[in-house]
Amino acid sequence: MPGDSGFDKDRLPWLSDWMQRYVDDRKYPGCSLMIHRHGREVFFDARGARNIEENLPFERDTVARIYSMTKPVTSVAIMMLVERGIVHLDAPLSDFLPEFSESRALVPGATALDHVAPCATPTLHQMLTHTSGLTYSFNPGLLAEAYADKALEFEPDQGTLGAMCTQVAELPLAFAPGQKWEYSISIDVLGRVAEVVTGKSLEQVFQENILDPLNMAATGFRVPQGAGDGFASLYTPLAGRAMGLNDSARGTDPLRLVDDHRNSPFLRSTLFSGGGGLVGTIDDYMRFAEMLRSGGAAPNGRLLGPQTLSFMMRNHLAGDIASMGPSSFAEQPMDGMGFGLGGAVVLDPARARTPGSIGDFSWGGMASTFFWVDPMLDLSVVFFTQLSPSSSYPSRAQLKALVQACLA
Repeated sequence: MPGDSGFDKDRLPWLSDWMQRYVDDRKYPGCSLMIHRHGREVFFDARGARNIEENLPFERDTVARIYSMTKPVTSVAIMMLVERGIVHLDAPLSDFLPEFSESRALVPGATALDHVAPCATPTLHQMLTHTSGLTYSFNPGLLAEAYADKALEFEPDQGTLGAMCTQVAELPLAFAPGQKWEYSISIDVLGRVAEVVTGKSLEQVFQENILDPLNMAATGFRVPQGAGDGFASLYTPLAGRAMGLNDSARGTDPLRLVDDHRNSPFLRSTLFSGGGGLVGTIDDYMRFAEMLRSGGAAPNGRLLGPQTLSFMMRNHLAGDIASMGPSSFAEQPMDGMGFGLGGAVVLDPARARTPGSIGDFSWGGMASTFFWVDPMLDLSVVFFTQLSPSSSYPSRAQLKALVQACLA
């Protein structure tokens, strides 16, 4: 019962009202929200449609693109290798991917891709913390433009992960590793490290080591067989590309269809993106979030030790993200927020301007999905919807404030 878990039963309906407003205002096509506290479900609701064109409802078993919420999963896979002594975090990326051996970075003020200087190869730790010097095509800057020109997007139908990483290695870094924080494809590249080290595809690594032990049967790099029309369609309010953040003109339709569930590349994935390739259900992702909250415990065997999880969920930067001088897109605030291994960490809720607890660990996806784990409150929250980009509306800050307000 809500009261038994420290939630105010008279306030919990505020969450449903908020979800319904987003649907009624045509900001989101549909959405679902799940809250667990002390390991028990406290709240679930779903509103709106997973597919507007066919008027199919957003439901508990709706399969959604979780995009960058894949990053914490890949980070767990890497830390499982660290725990077994197979890799260590200070190892250079070139130990596993020789194509990154002769690293070079753009010099400050560079105006061409050949304005570079030699630099150290990023380490696995720098890859996990987005201080590697890699970037994303939707970030500002010279290197991001080159990524866009070469379509280095790690999309599910873009060949293979190995071939994509080889193309990335042909370009310089945006800056020498460790100098800045910049949201990037680095965790995609770490997915390739996992493949090389294990001799298996990232799909197999996830299935055997994370998805099967957590009973995440509806999660994978492809829409699961038997899902039928349960896979949601993707929408955008933008006039151009749904992830074209450098050209973010609003269109006339706030819910323009950009990835139809009947013909999505996620039906036929060949590139297993560790940074954004998973699709799954809200119950499945809550199983992953609860594993984080409980210190690595899983129904079919422990995934990670509690000390390793605590280490992952600490701030690994010298200060907050803002102090690292980022110019990149980020799916979280930068002031008062640090970064752990695969997710953001609250350092100061006041500076982050959102109610919450010091030490809560979170991340979101480009389709506006979001999760956080609050060790202080023993709380896990997962929110699903399907609208890109995630910067379209302030739903994450609103949701965190609402959940805090519903606590008794």
